[in-house]
Amino acid sequence: MNPISTDSLLTALRWRYATKKFDPTRTIPTETWSALEQALILSPSSFGLQPWKFVVVTDPALKAQLVAASWGQSQPKDCSHLVVLTVRQGLNHADVDRYLQCSSAITGRPLEALSGYRSVITGFVDTATATGTVDAWSTRQVYIALGQFMASAAVIGVDTCPLEGIDPAKYDEILGLKGTGYATVVGCAAGYRSSEDGYSKAPKVRFAASELIVRR
Repeated sequence: MNPISTDSLLTALRWRYATKKFDPTRTIPTETWSALEQALILSPSSFGLQPWKFVVVTDPALKAQLVAASWGQSQPKDCSHLVVLTVRQGLNHADVDRYLQCSSAITGRPLEALSGYRSVITGFVDTATATGTVDAWSTRQVYIALGQFMASAAVIGVDTCPLEGIDPAKYDEILGLKGTGYATVVGCAAGYRSSEDGYSKAPKVRFAASELIVRR
């Protein structure tokens, strides 16, 4: 692997911003989008459980419907690709076993060899379920994927805008998620900024490192 330079990384992160106005005439090339989908798939998660699904919306009619469920924001309609990051609700032992079966198939390790790890994970899931925190925990994993997606997009020159100003229940209805065991958490529009988006020129407002970084 040839890592990118530190200058290239910081340039990309300073270039990105929450795009307010996308150019609706520009579409992310297939190869570029494929790489971004892989960035989502490669996102880390606790225990490796991946308690999510990513709904990629490119159908113009669906994207238009989602505007009303997004507080009237135009990004869902004007962007090239809209990713709706959903969470697995009520994570349980069956989800753990599904992951371990996948792990066994990929690594070649027999399931019996993973029994100890299974006990660790199911013990955590049982405790989180009993305390009513399992869905909140799973939801936090989704935000790890969101961060990886946005950073990856910036590195390859694709604009994004995370969308929490949405009606998740309405998204679930429009996208046919009800009854699937998955529910909308957050959206992320991806595409290319419009030349008319004045926010692209605005300076980043960030606290100084001395206020944010604590060294011990």
